[in-house]
Amino acid sequence: MNFTMTTTETETITPEEVALERARLRRQRWIIVALVAVVLLLLGGIVAAVFALTRDPDTTANVRDIFIIFLAFETLVIGAALVILVLQIASLVNLLQNEVKPILQTTVDTVNNLRGTTDFLSENLVEPVIKLNSSIAGLRRFFELFGLKQK
Repeated sequence: MNFTMTTTETETITPEEVALERARLRRQRWIIVALVAVVLLLLGGIVAAVFALTRDPDTTANVRDIFIIFLAFETLVIGAALVILVLQIASLVNLLQNEVKPILQTTVDTVNNLRGTTDFLSENLVEPVIKLNSSIAGLRRFFELFGLKQK
């Protein structure tokens, strides 16, 4: 069976492309269904845990203590990560001040030197050559006007 679909832009879609698109859509549907199932299971687990904890005060106290320990550990980890982040930022600032800034200053000096060189060449080489060429052109035209030289 050989069929093709044609869009309004005269673009032909092959059967293989149609099959690939259908497979992609099928995968997307399954991913969405799986995510919804996980969220529902998670919500159900939370509701079951809250219900179970309200029935037994001793278990509730134990779970509370465990959560407090986990939160304290998490605070320590976040604090250490912040210290490392501050040290990395200080290192970056040091790098910018001591390595990148001198490179930029050297680049600016080089550009200024180049600007001076081009000004010097323009004044001492290019302008005299232009003046000489214009004088020669004027002499040629003078000779052409008086018939001393043919065009």
